[in-house]
Amino acid sequence: MNSMYSIPFERCEVVRVGMIGTGSRGRSLLHEIVACEGVQVTALADMGGEAIAKAVDQLTSAGQSTPVTFTGSDSWRYLLERDLDLVLIATPWTTHTPYAVAAMEAGKHVAVEVPAATTVDECWQLVETSERTRRHCVMLENCCYDYWETLVKRMVEAGLLGTITHAECAYVHDLRSMLLEDRSEGLWRRRAHIERVGNLYPTHGLGPVAKILGLGTTDRFDYLISMSSREAGLSAYRDATLPTDDPKRAEIYRCGDMNSSLIRTQQGRTILLQHDSHTPRPYERNFLISGTKGVFRDYPPRLYLDGISKHEAWLPIDEYKAQWEDPLWTNLGKLARNRGGHGGMDFIMIYRLLQTLHEGLPPDIDVYDAAAWSAPGPLSDASVANRSRPVDFPNFRRFHL
Repeated sequence: MNSMYSIPFERCEVVRVGMIGTGSRGRSLLHEIVACEGVQVTALADMGGEAIAKAVDQLTSAGQSTPVTFTGSDSWRYLLERDLDLVLIATPWTTHTPYAVAAMEAGKHVAVEVPAATTVDECWQLVETSERTRRHCVMLENCCYDYWETLVKRMVEAGLLGTITHAECAYVHDLRSMLLEDRSEGLWRRRAHIERVGNLYPTHGLGPVAKILGLGTTDRFDYLISMSSREAGLSAYRDATLPTDDPKRAEIYRCGDMNSSLIRTQQGRTILLQHDSHTPRPYERNFLISGTKGVFRDYPPRLYLDGISKHEAWLPIDEYKAQWEDPLWTNLGKLARNRGGHGGMDFIMIYRLLQTLHEGLPPDIDVYDAAAWSAPGPLSDASVANRSRPVDFPNFRRFHL
């Protein structure tokens, strides 16, 4: 076994990119790519010709050369035959691992949308394929690059919050309308709500917390317990909005409205990880980092520091931006926000990924991260199905910790 931990990319002056999946998310990533220097999108693959045509128009309008295109069920296989440095995968969840494994087998580095895997076996497939082929598998976890998450990471690394003992994170997003649509993600994403019972989408909350807590470098996940509420929100919305003869009315949704998972690390820290896409409420990720000297909580962002804050009063967080803002946001924040992708973090993520390829650096998010952050999905399913009993995390970094 040869570890891929801290292995650098080969230097690429111009990164040749192929994209599998040119739907709304794929084209959103292309929007960020065309704003970066030293990258050429040379091949596109998608099931449908309409999505491909929109992506080609997007690229040529931005001054890129017309890419080679492939459509149909085997389009991704033909794309992998091209001479590419990096393959981006923006397709339905259950295809992420098969496409990523095939890309690495074809000698390509791969960047895959979240989650990277939906079963523990798939997590191991990604790890073992990456190690054997010496190709990187990067998960495109954009929330690791959001403004406050990167700022708080710098605070924690400097010791401002003391010894970190607890964190909280979530994906809380009202998706009821989208899940019931007869187009785009509505054609496949609802299936998981019928078949699964745990946390369907763990990485947006967990990825940034894992980076901040050093999970995979100085600590690792140990075990998880998970509990789901009853399901009511999605079925109630369906019954209130869809015609009485719509076949979706016969569907039974097993996924509860709120899933809460509690993770303990080997160093004894705890992480509360939640998922809710059925409830009418504003979007949030419940981001909290708690230590012996203070706490940061988002939505809205606020800070409490022992000995500095007044009793029971949050500090004005804007006063801390200048000192703790990540240099990526200092240098690129205006451009990133103008691009518009999730407040700018999409551009920061793509820029940084390409930078690691240009400069021959290790990726920020490696295959072990991709596996460990995706694993709470199937592990929570197992815990919920077994009356919330503990489930151990696999040690995907067998060589480390």
